[in-house]
Amino acid sequence: MKKEQKINSPLALFKKARGLPQLIVVLGPTASGKTELALKLTKKFNGEIISADSRQIYKKMNIGTNKCSINYKPSINHKLQKTISYQDIPHYMIDIVNPDKEFSVAIYKKLVIKIIKNIQKQGKLPFLVGGTGLYISSVIDNFKIPEVLPNKKIRIKIENEIKKYGLEKIYQKLLKLNPAAEKFIQKNNARRIIRALEICFSKGKFFSQQRQKNKPLFNVLQLGIKISREKLYKKINQRVDQMIKKGLVEEVVKLAKKYNWNLPSMSGIGYKQIGMCLRNEIDLNTAIELIKRDTRHYARRQMTWFKKDKRIHWISSQKQAEKLINQII
Repeated sequence: MKKEQKINSPLALFKKARGLPQLIVVLGPTASGKTELALKLTKKFNGEIISADSRQIYKKMNIGTNKCSINYKPSINHKLQKTISYQDIPHYMIDIVNPDKEFSVAIYKKLVIKIIKNIQKQGKLPFLVGGTGLYISSVIDNFKIPEVLPNKKIRIKIENEIKKYGLEKIYQKLLKLNPAAEKFIQKNNARRIIRALEICFSKGKFFSQQRQKNKPLFNVLQLGIKISREKLYKKINQRVDQMIKKGLVEEVVKLAKKYNWNLPSMSGIGYKQIGMCLRNEIDLNTAIELIKRDTRHYARRQMTWFKKDKRIHWISSQKQAEKLINQII
């Protein structure tokens, strides 16, 4: 039994894929300290960072996505995209599109693979860092994802059905069409439920069929940050308070002057709740508490996703991370 566990350990799986270019993934729930750890590791191992955060792709959304907390500064224009530099470490996939532009997992994967290969050509070690599980999986599992353009007619129809029958009933409708979608989509994630049904109706294929794994492109070592729930929730609450002090309300006010509340970008945690406050649906204190609650719920969903992947090596210190990386490079 011990021998089998050793063979199937995350490090053993990494070693099995030798011969492929190396990629380090630093993942974990929001507010767990991914960015801080990744910065230390990239400095030590001559690396560069690619963000795997579905919110930080949006321009002008800084405080609510926690970009502002580490003072990102625009750097040189990369041949693939504009890079962001912090503490002399290049960061990619941040400030990619305006809040009113569509952005898909397929686009993300395509861009990131090019960036990773370019970093490797320079003799540097790429670090994929973030908490958006689907973004990470699309790259490390080399998902085959057709680019399905948004269908507003279908989307509006689904949204109206949710208003009429409730999200739970529409989620069950999705599972009847495609039971395997339960592995990828949680019942309270309205945006992804709508997108999954949109793909089903647009392409005539099940949502899960859009995610077929291909041969891996990289030799991936996944490092997951281990943190107690109590400590994580405390950090989340503190972060939200800091966002309010730094001007989250003012940021949302500026965005609301230009962008529609129904946009996916404006439905993100922080922006949605402050929007409710601005429309006089709730007061500011209630909005703040909802942001904290919804962020905690999001962190739990992230951990549920990550725990399904047995390839992740969970660490509780920088020393542990460095030891693992040293073993494979």
